[in-house]
Amino acid sequence: MPDALLSGDAAAVLVVSLAVGVVVGLTGMGGGALMTPALVFLGIPPTAAVANDLVAAAVNKSVGAAVHARQGSPDLRLAGLLITGSVPGAFLGAWLTGRLGTGDEAEEALRMVLGATLLLTAATYTLRVYGSTFHGWGSGSDSGRQVKVVPTVVVGVVGGVLVGLTSVGAGSIIMISLLLLNPGMSAKRLVGTDLVQAIPLVVAAAVGHVVVTGVDWAVLVPLVLGGAPGTFLGARLSAWVPSGAVRRGIVIVLTLTALSLLRVPPEFVGAIGAGLLVLGPLAWAMLRQAHGLPAFGGGDRSGDGPDLDPDPGPEAAPDPDPDPHPDERTPR
Repeated sequence: MPDALLSGDAAAVLVVSLAVGVVVGLTGMGGGALMTPALVFLGIPPTAAVANDLVAAAVNKSVGAAVHARQGSPDLRLAGLLITGSVPGAFLGAWLTGRLGTGDEAEEALRMVLGATLLLTAATYTLRVYGSTFHGWGSGSDSGRQVKVVPTVVVGVVGGVLVGLTSVGAGSIIMISLLLLNPGMSAKRLVGTDLVQAIPLVVAAAVGHVVVTGVDWAVLVPLVLGGAPGTFLGARLSAWVPSGAVRRGIVIVLTLTALSLLRVPPEFVGAIGAGLLVLGPLAWAMLRQAHGLPAFGGGDRSGDGPDLDPDPGPEAAPDPDPDPHPDERTPR
């Protein structure tokens, strides 16, 4: 194992993990949607990429959840209902991974599932941006809020299966579902609840994958070593980097990554990417104007939505100079 950890492949994983950690620290986006496809593009088989990313996430999320628990921000009843569904769902997802086939057949099937999940993640990320910016999602005071038991458990099951299959969704897809079910929930409580429920979810998925596929130490160790420092650095840089633009850029990256995983011809991926780069900012400006806001930043009535960071990472500290227009900070 020491030789493997000193190899060029391990160094590449370390660099990519550090870079993804910086993006997580800058934007609050969960690392699974970025790290897993990055590992696949480094040549790591999808099953190994998912398994190792889940184990690393189980380590990295624990500190952030402990901080939120000490601050009293999570809704423990809501988190418990999510866990009731998500933990069995995560084991089911890991079990389904072993039923996708064998060899190249299984890797290709998981690649397709991962691509489809990333498209769903990009869509939910965009919806969360829209809702928090223009409709104040996450800006409530928690007063008079009623927990919807059955829908919450169902959200946990669906999110657990997706995380167990792909390692993606603990922060992105489950977060938007919580927002839709609890529009009056405050951003702080929403973030704390999502992060606390993600711990047993990710641990269950990680255990399931360790049993089914095992881990590769040459991948896992660089993931853990690079992720935390990268997140810390990104959190420190967030006061000086226009994170709103970075977040909207991530939607484009997720979309193009998903299309590539789905084997869409490169020329179509390039054309779609060019279209999103040109038309995306124009569409966003038109939406802002339609809601009575300046087309490009500044002077809005809501501060561009509450700060919704589902997984700022284990080392993320509060911004010393918060972005005056956070543009719906967010997933895993």
